[in-house]
Amino acid sequence: MKRMQTIVTSVLAVALLAVPHGTAGAAQEERLVYVTSQSAAAVSVIDAASQKVVATIDLTELGFSANCKPHHVAVEADGSFWYVSLIADWRVLKFDRDNNLVGQAEFETPGLLSIDPVLDVLYVGRSMAAVSPPMRIGAITRSSMEIEEVDVFFARPHALIAAPAGGLVYTASLAENRMAAVEPAEEILELVDVAGDIHTFVQFALSPDGNTLVTGGQMSGEVLVFDLADALAPELITTFNIGGQPWHPVFAPDGETVYFPQRTANAVAVVDTESWSLRGQITGGGLIEPHGSAISADGRWLYVSGRNTSGEYGETADGEAPGGTLNLIDTTTGEVVGVVSVPAYAAGVAATAH
Repeated sequence: MKRMQTIVTSVLAVALLAVPHGTAGAAQEERLVYVTSQSAAAVSVIDAASQKVVATIDLTELGFSANCKPHHVAVEADGSFWYVSLIADWRVLKFDRDNNLVGQAEFETPGLLSIDPVLDVLYVGRSMAAVSPPMRIGAITRSSMEIEEVDVFFARPHALIAAPAGGLVYTASLAENRMAAVEPAEEILELVDVAGDIHTFVQFALSPDGNTLVTGGQMSGEVLVFDLADALAPELITTFNIGGQPWHPVFAPDGETVYFPQRTANAVAVVDTESWSLRGQITGGGLIEPHGSAISADGRWLYVSGRNTSGEYGETADGEAPGGTLNLIDTTTGEVVGVVSVPAYAAGVAATAH
């Protein structure tokens, strides 16, 4: 374990101490799910109850390039604002609940996003498409969309998630078996090295109680489980192989299950957190190259995007790219009960808390 100090400007320190953003206003009645379409420069907004697309944001109509590559999305708990990263246009955008563009920040090849649940901060990592990006993550003041970059001292920081207690974010490298726990306001960075062959950590999920961190290895096919008794020193407690390139995981609200989309297996792995073993798999519907995931507040509904770049699901007109999918899964039965078609290469997924 090695402790290193990051240099954070006073602007960032002030931002981190600001009142949390996006907590005012009436709760949104709809259960909305946001899905990015990376090959179509679009974001779809879906009403989960009706399984209907209620809005499609064409980013080219807002002045962004046809190849802007919207990748990941994050939404405020009350639905007041949502954010999307544009890999190729080097932007993180902010929209209000009515889907009006209200702010943006510039950041080289942004990838995953995570909202600090306590502070007025949105964390941003680097895209998988970035071969040699700066060894820094971003911390955006959500209320103003001002951004500061925070050193992590390893190549290709990608996996990214904010801790429930606030002020702390975890990130990991695509290029080496190295993770970091970062407290930007305290200028603290703890580096954690993980033994073994290169895993290529894709994304994290945190247990609802904040005590357990999990991630999957694209190259290794393994699930890695870390104990967070010391939040700044994640301790690897077990690993096991599920294969199929585990992608963006999500915990059930009761903490008893973690769902891992398996990108090359066309399945969602159901992982039991008591035994830390594979309980089963969910297949069918539009789970073709599953990528992103989100879950409803009551744990009943799991939302998983399907890239479907192979066109195995649905019909495609000549010359058109296959459409992506959002799969609605009933967790009580483990079945795909609805598939919503969205534009090409469905990637990041986020859902309102209602």
